[in-house]
Amino acid sequence: MREKTTRLFVAAAIAEACSWLALLVGMAVKYGPPDNEIGVKIFGPIHGALFVAYGLLVLAVARLHRWSLPVTALALACAVPPFATVAFERWARRRGLLRVTATPRRDLTRVG
Repeated sequence: MREKTTRLFVAAAIAEACSWLALLVGMAVKYGPPDNEIGVKIFGPIHGALFVAYGLLVLAVARLHRWSLPVTALALACAVPPFATVAFERWARRRGLLRVTATPRRDLTRVG
């Protein structure tokens, strides 16, 4: 369960960032010369759902990996600026905060 939840968190972080991009493009089209709201109407709800999913997965992963309160708060705050969820995920991975299983130790004293 820990590995699956962690993978879902990573996927949600990437999907949330992609939905930000789609929403920003939709906003540019809405307020730009074409003056078409279809992008915002489509990608607004998608981004909202992924925003909520990311937040819930942050709470689940924080509990599973025993993140500190400041790390959890940072992960939640990263849902607000565009593309920050991916930056947080990479930062957390580099610091071992998303490690699923420890590497198995080999017992070199036993032969055979």
